[in-house]
Amino acid sequence: MRVLGVDPGLTRCGLGVVDGLPGRRIDLVAVDVVRTPAGTPLGERLLAVEHAVDGWIRQHHPDSVAVERVFSQHNVRTVMGTAQASGVVVLSAVRHGLPMGMYTPSEVKAAVTGSGTADKAQVAAMVTRLLRLDRRPRPADASDALALAICEVWRGSAQARLKAAAAAGGVRR
Repeated sequence: MRVLGVDPGLTRCGLGVVDGLPGRRIDLVAVDVVRTPAGTPLGERLLAVEHAVDGWIRQHHPDSVAVERVFSQHNVRTVMGTAQASGVVVLSAVRHGLPMGMYTPSEVKAAVTGSGTADKAQVAAMVTRLLRLDRRPRPADASDALALAICEVWRGSAQARLKAAAAAGGVRR
Protein backbone atom coordinates (compact mmCIF):
# COMPACT_ATOMS: atom_id res chain seq x y z
CA MET A 1 0.00 0.00 0.00
CA ARG A 2 1.36 3.40 -0.97
CA VAL A 3 0.20 6.44 1.00
CA LEU A 4 0.71 10.16 0.51
CA GLY A 5 0.73 11.93 3.87
CA VAL A 6 0.15 15.68 3.89
CA ASP A 7 0.75 18.03 6.82
CA PRO A 8 -1.25 20.98 5.49
CA GLY A 9 -0.14 24.56 5.85
CA LEU A 10 0.23 27.71 3.82
CA THR A 11 3.76 28.66 4.78
CA ARG A 12 5.03 25.06 4.87
CA CYS A 13 3.06 22.05 3.62
CA GLY A 14 4.75 18.73 4.34
CA LEU A 15 4.47 15.91 1.79
CA GLY A 16 5.58 12.34 2.44
CA VAL A 17 5.05 9.07 0.60
CA VAL A 18 5.59 5.64 2.13
CA ASP A 19 5.04 2.04 1.04
CA GLY A 20 3.99 -0.58 3.57
CA LEU A 21 1.44 -2.91 5.06
CA PRO A 22 0.24 -3.29 8.65
CA GLY A 23 2.69 -5.37 10.63
CA ARG A 24 5.29 -5.20 7.88
CA ARG A 25 8.22 -3.00 7.03
CA ILE A 26 7.47 0.56 5.91
CA ASP A 27 9.69 2.19 3.30
CA LEU A 28 10.25 5.84 2.48
CA VAL A 29 9.43 6.73 -1.11
CA ALA A 30 9.75 10.54 -1.02
CA VAL A 31 9.50 13.52 1.32
CA ASP A 32 9.52 17.28 0.79
CA VAL A 33 8.02 20.55 1.97
CA VAL A 34 6.18 23.04 -0.23
CA ARG A 35 6.84 26.61 0.89
CA THR A 36 4.87 29.71 -0.03
CA PRO A 37 5.90 33.23 1.00
CA ALA A 38 3.63 34.95 3.52
CA GLY A 39 3.33 38.07 1.35
CA THR A 40 1.96 36.17 -1.65
CA PRO A 41 -1.81 36.49 -2.25
CA LEU A 42 -3.85 33.68 -0.70
CA GLY A 43 -5.15 32.30 -4.00
CA GLU A 44 -1.63 31.95 -5.38
CA ARG A 45 -0.47 30.18 -2.21
CA LEU A 46 -3.38 27.71 -2.35
CA LEU A 47 -2.72 27.13 -6.05
CA ALA A 48 0.93 26.33 -5.27
CA VAL A 49 -0.16 23.77 -2.67
CA GLU A 50 -2.68 22.27 -5.11
CA HIS A 51 -0.08 22.02 -7.89
CA ALA A 52 2.37 20.31 -5.54
CA VAL A 53 -0.15 17.79 -4.20
CA ASP A 54 -1.49 17.07 -7.69
CA GLY A 55 2.06 16.59 -8.97
CA TRP A 56 2.90 14.20 -6.14
CA ILE A 57 -0.25 12.17 -6.78
CA ARG A 58 0.61 11.92 -10.49
CA GLN A 59 4.26 11.09 -9.81
CA HIS A 60 3.91 8.63 -6.92
CA HIS A 61 0.49 7.03 -7.61
CA PRO A 62 -0.62 6.59 -3.97
CA ASP A 63 -3.42 4.20 -3.02
CA SER A 64 -4.72 6.71 -0.48
CA VAL A 65 -4.03 10.12 1.03
CA ALA A 66 -3.74 10.95 4.72
CA VAL A 67 -4.16 14.51 5.91
CA GLU A 68 -4.10 16.08 9.33
CA ARG A 69 -7.56 16.97 10.57
CA VAL A 70 -7.73 20.65 11.42
CA PHE A 71 -8.25 21.33 15.09
CA SER A 72 -8.70 24.53 17.04
CA GLN A 73 -5.50 26.27 17.99
CA HIS A 74 -4.85 29.52 19.79
CA ASN A 75 -3.85 31.37 16.62
CA VAL A 76 -6.95 31.78 14.41
CA ARG A 77 -4.84 32.93 11.46
CA THR A 78 -2.83 29.69 11.57
CA VAL A 79 -6.00 27.58 11.82
CA MET A 80 -7.53 29.34 8.80
CA GLY A 81 -4.44 28.76 6.64
CA THR A 82 -4.24 25.14 7.71
CA ALA A 83 -7.94 24.59 7.00
CA GLN A 84 -7.68 26.22 3.57
CA ALA A 85 -4.63 24.14 2.63
CA SER A 86 -6.35 21.01 3.95
CA GLY A 87 -9.37 21.71 1.74
CA VAL A 88 -7.11 21.93 -1.31
CA VAL A 89 -5.52 18.58 -0.42
CA VAL A 90 -8.93 16.90 0.02
CA LEU A 91 -10.08 18.32 -3.31
CA SER A 92 -6.96 17.01 -5.08
CA ALA A 93 -7.40 13.53 -3.60
CA VAL A 94 -11.08 13.38 -4.53
CA ARG A 95 -10.31 14.64 -8.03
CA HIS A 96 -7.98 11.64 -8.44
CA GLY A 97 -10.53 9.23 -6.95
CA LEU A 98 -8.35 8.45 -3.93
CA PRO A 99 -9.66 7.47 -0.52
CA MET A 100 -8.85 9.86 2.31
CA GLY A 101 -7.81 9.29 5.88
CA MET A 102 -8.14 12.29 8.17
CA TYR A 103 -6.40 12.09 11.53
CA THR A 104 -6.07 14.36 14.53
CA PRO A 105 -2.56 15.09 15.77
CA SER A 106 -3.16 12.89 18.83
CA GLU A 107 -4.28 9.96 16.63
CA VAL A 108 -1.10 10.25 14.57
CA LYS A 109 1.08 10.52 17.67
CA ALA A 110 -0.57 7.46 19.21
CA ALA A 111 -0.20 5.43 16.02
CA VAL A 112 3.47 6.26 15.56
CA THR A 113 4.76 6.49 19.14
CA GLY A 114 2.14 4.70 21.24
CA SER A 115 1.28 7.92 23.07
CA GLY A 116 -1.23 10.52 21.94
CA THR A 117 0.64 13.14 23.96
CA ALA A 118 4.08 12.59 22.39
CA ASP A 119 5.97 15.73 21.42
CA LYS A 120 7.29 16.56 17.94
CA ALA A 121 10.76 15.28 18.79
CA GLN A 122 9.38 11.88 19.83
CA VAL A 123 7.30 11.63 16.65
CA ALA A 124 10.32 12.57 14.52
CA ALA A 125 12.48 10.01 16.33
CA MET A 126 9.96 7.22 15.72
CA VAL A 127 9.48 8.19 12.06
CA THR A 128 13.27 8.07 11.66
CA ARG A 129 13.42 4.66 13.33
CA LEU A 130 10.42 3.14 11.53
CA LEU A 131 11.71 4.23 8.13
CA ARG A 132 15.33 3.35 9.00
CA LEU A 133 16.60 6.82 8.10
CA ASP A 134 20.08 8.13 8.88
CA ARG A 135 18.68 11.38 10.25
CA ARG A 136 15.38 13.00 11.16
CA PRO A 137 13.40 14.54 8.32
CA ARG A 138 13.49 18.34 8.54
CA PRO A 139 11.64 20.58 8.96
CA ALA A 140 9.03 19.12 11.31
CA ASP A 141 6.38 19.42 8.58
CA ALA A 142 8.22 16.73 6.57
CA SER A 143 8.37 14.40 9.57
CA ASP A 144 4.69 15.07 10.35
CA ALA A 145 3.69 14.23 6.75
CA LEU A 146 5.52 10.90 7.01
CA ALA A 147 3.88 10.21 10.38
CA LEU A 148 0.47 10.80 8.76
CA ALA A 149 1.31 8.38 5.96
CA ILE A 150 2.47 5.73 8.46
CA CYS A 151 -0.72 6.24 10.48
CA GLU A 152 -2.83 5.67 7.35
CA VAL A 153 -0.92 2.49 6.48
CA TRP A 154 -1.53 1.08 9.94
CA ARG A 155 -4.98 2.46 10.79
CA GLY A 156 -6.55 3.24 7.44
CA SER A 157 -5.98 -0.18 5.92
CA ALA A 158 -7.36 -1.86 9.06
CA GLN A 159 -10.46 0.34 8.92
CA ALA A 160 -10.90 -0.46 5.22
CA ARG A 161 -10.73 -4.22 5.93
CA LEU A 162 -13.34 -3.90 8.69
CA LYS A 163 -15.61 -1.87 6.43
CA ALA A 164 -15.26 -4.44 3.63
CA ALA A 165 -15.99 -7.30 6.04
CA ALA A 166 -19.06 -5.49 7.36
CA ALA A 167 -20.30 -4.87 3.82
CA ALA A 168 -19.86 -8.58 3.05
CA GLY A 169 -21.87 -9.48 6.15
CA GLY A 170 -18.89 -10.77 8.10
CA VAL A 171 -18.97 -8.20 10.91
CA ARG A 172 -22.02 -7.11 12.84
CA ARG A 173 -22.32 -3.81 14.61
